[in-house]
Amino acid sequence: MLRRRWLWLSLAVLLLLGLGSYFFWSKITGTDSASVAAKAAKAGPAPIPVVVAIPRKGDIGVYYSGLGAVTPLATVTVRARVDGQLMSVRYREGETVHKGDLLVEIDNGPYLAALTQAEGQLIRDQATLENARLDLVRYQRLVPQKAAPEQQLATQQATVRQGEGVVKFDEGQIASAKVNLAYCKIKAPLTGRVGLRLIDLGNIVHAADATGLVVITQMDPISTIFTISEDQLQVVLAKMAGGRTLEVDAYDRDAKTKLAQGSLTTLDNQIDPTTGTLKLRATFKNAKGTLFPNQFVNVRLLVQEKHGVTLAPTAAIQRNSQATYMYIVKPDSTVTVRAVTIGTTEGDDSEVTSGLLPGEVVVMTGVDKLQEGSKVSAKVPAANSPGSPSASPSVSSLMKPSAAKQPMPGGEVR
Repeated sequence: MLRRRWLWLSLAVLLLLGLGSYFFWSKITGTDSASVAAKAAKAGPAPIPVVVAIPRKGDIGVYYSGLGAVTPLATVTVRARVDGQLMSVRYREGETVHKGDLLVEIDNGPYLAALTQAEGQLIRDQATLENARLDLVRYQRLVPQKAAPEQQLATQQATVRQGEGVVKFDEGQIASAKVNLAYCKIKAPLTGRVGLRLIDLGNIVHAADATGLVVITQMDPISTIFTISEDQLQVVLAKMAGGRTLEVDAYDRDAKTKLAQGSLTTLDNQIDPTTGTLKLRATFKNAKGTLFPNQFVNVRLLVQEKHGVTLAPTAAIQRNSQATYMYIVKPDSTVTVRAVTIGTTEGDDSEVTSGLLPGEVVVMTGVDKLQEGSKVSAKVPAANSPGSPSASPSVSSLMKPSAAKQPMPGGEVR
């Protein structure tokens, strides 16, 4: 009986100890949770991570863009000028040949024989002419002595002139035969790249053949014909009238890779009324062959260079139906919205004409969660790896003291 009572008493003590521990622990944890919640409420929302950039002073160009095609300055289809069998081909397809290089040879046997015949005819007719001249001298002596009729003298004079004409004709025949012999060796009329062979060795070629033997295209220098809007024409004309050489850049189809840099050469003489555009020709050095005939290119014509302007990343510019603006990071790591005016945009940089000073910190990415006064955690793109954020210093350390203290132009966009 005593043992059972002792057992129940022990159980009751253990139960009371458990209940006391529970209530004590609940009080402690409840107090800590309330304290954490109070601190979180006091601290406010967590900073929003953003990537920032610092505007700078720099130069930017004003470009007119147009679509163009690479056009050779000269393209020649080499043709045979005499008939004959193709005896040798001295070039390789696709190689660069120079003006005067031997390309092909045509069988010159018939033309060599014709030259020999013409030379023999000339020798015979020269001998005949010499004999006629001797007879003329005799008649000129006899006629004054009345030993020969004057009619005979006149006839002999005509015979001499006829012989001179025959000799002149023979000399022309020789010259013609020599020209034909020269035409048997076909040389490059200009420096350029040869295309695929149009006729094979051993074939008979004719001067009347329409296809020709090979096509040579001048590759260096080479030109590009592109178009600009008629509204842009007056600016270009004014620059050219002032004697300025306008730079032209040629880019690939994606407008990402620069292929060559050249200069504007000339303008067409009329505007296309159907498109309202004007054709222009730019000339490029093409020693490496990056520009190829009939290649499609994006062309950019530099008409002005602005120096010492405020440049900001284009990605930092925000727009709505009312204004163009940027998010400016203040020294206390909060953002404010600032209206800005944008001038020239070139690639990743834009000219800011008002509303921003070099040295201020602007938000480049992460603006979708921002509003006036938002707290941010700023990161700056690493210099050695553009676009990849690096561990950022404090915003105040990024800002120039002068930029942080000076009042900024432009109002806030609410």
